Amino acid sequence: MEKINVGGQAVIEGVMMRAPRSMAIAVRRPDGEIVVKRELVVPLSERYPVVKLPIVRGAVALFTSLIIGIKALNFSANEAMTEEEKEGDKDKGKGELSSWAMAGTMTVAFGFGICLFFLFPLYLTKLLTPVIGTNNIVFNLVDGVIRVIVFLLYIWGISRMNDIQRVFQYHGAEHKSIFTFEAGEELTVENVRRYSRLHPRCGTSFLLIVMLVSIAVFSLIPKLWPFYLKAGSRIVLLPLIAGISYEFLKWSAKNDSHPLVRLVIAPGLALQRLTTREPDDRQLEVAIRSINEALEVNAGYSDDRLVV
Repeated sequence: MEKINVGGQAVIEGVMMRAPRSMAIAVRRPDGEIVVKRELVVPLSERYPVVKLPIVRGAVALFTSLIIGIKALNFSANEAMTEEEKEGDKDKGKGELSSWAMAGTMTVAFGFGICLFFLFPLYLTKLLTPVIGTNNIVFNLVDGVIRVIVFLLYIWGISRMNDIQRVFQYHGAEHKSIFTFEAGEELTVENVRRYSRLHPRCGTSFLLIVMLVSIAVFSLIPKLWPFYLKAGSRIVLLPLIAGISYEFLKWSAKNDSHPLVRLVIAPGLALQRLTTREPDDRQLEVAIRSINEALEVNAGYSDDRLVV
């Protein structure tokens, strides 16, 4: 079988795994049973060849990952509840999100991220203009530093929450199982346990790269533009920033044995010490079940690397 590249995401009490043509979500229910949802995925690049182009594929990957990720979180949240909790939600008219509700959730989540990590730092930098001056390079450097600080504080803050720490344990289990698969070893708890929870293709590293790449891209915006144009440009340029960041992550993952590349990716790996935790064996079992189910549905296809 030709080599397959697998990525994934931690969800509530479970793990979602993606192979080039499949997705599987494994969640451990409160009674201990592992429930799985499997889907065959047709790559967008087959219907739209332009998606294969560098930069474009990264921008598309960002938005498709958001869609798939929210669907996986919705499924896991429902399956991780007790029967009593499910009945209570039914009585309140709650349940699986509809397409419109899913779109609304994505819009709110995306809008929150834009405001917190892009518009808020820009506004703070604007307030500091009397102190830092109007030099374009200095302005965008301060804006970028504030953006990275806000991002790090956000990650640190959510890492202190008990429920999120369990998700971060599943995040570690996801990485360990992918490492084991990439090494060609049998996916057993004993084998998976030995591998690192820090992976060079992690979405956490991707987000940090986005923060850093945005400093360079936003420095191209003319300093004389009014605030509303600068704010709007940050939204418009986000797909370009995502595309560049994706290409860098893809390249660094293929060359992570080089000393210089290892030095460059070190900050992203260090940040994963906040977004991953050492999983227990039961969590490893869920991650292994998820990756095995995804590989079975995938049926031997191969494609570009996915973000872990």
